[in-house]
Amino acid sequence: MKKILLLFSLTACMATALWAQAPQVYDESLDAMEQIREATVTARATGRYVMCQVGGNWCPWCLRFAEFATTDSVVAPLMEENYLYIHVNYSKANKNLEAMKFLGNPGRFGYPVFVVINENGDPIHIQESESLEEGKGYSRKRVEKFLRLWNKKAVEAEAK
Repeated sequence: MKKILLLFSLTACMATALWAQAPQVYDESLDAMEQIREATVTARATGRYVMCQVGGNWCPWCLRFAEFATTDSVVAPLMEENYLYIHVNYSKANKNLEAMKFLGNPGRFGYPVFVVINENGDPIHIQESESLEEGKGYSRKRVEKFLRLWNKKAVEAEAK
């Protein structure tokens, strides 16, 4: 019994240590509505849309996408050129309920979930992430297609 308790304790300590070392891309202290408003102003000034990645530091797939979106040689430049990329926190500590309502309650699609906001501050698309996944990561081809279909140039061209 002592061996089992010791093994359980060591496993719990290792898991805690690994979690503590994981990147923390979501700031639970932020007011997400203020974050969205500020991002919309900046995106408008730079001719881009806002890409909200909704999730939390508790979500492994959220952290995987955050790394993929900023390091992949094809996806990262597309994100930088076309979107102001922000992380909107949803967690037990801060559910950001006003922002979730504004974004169309995107959590119903699971996490992470992506919401594209146009230059007027209007959410124009909610994208679940499962269709972008491949194996234990994300498909460059699928993410690239999503980013190309929902950027400002593509949406405005479709409206003409």
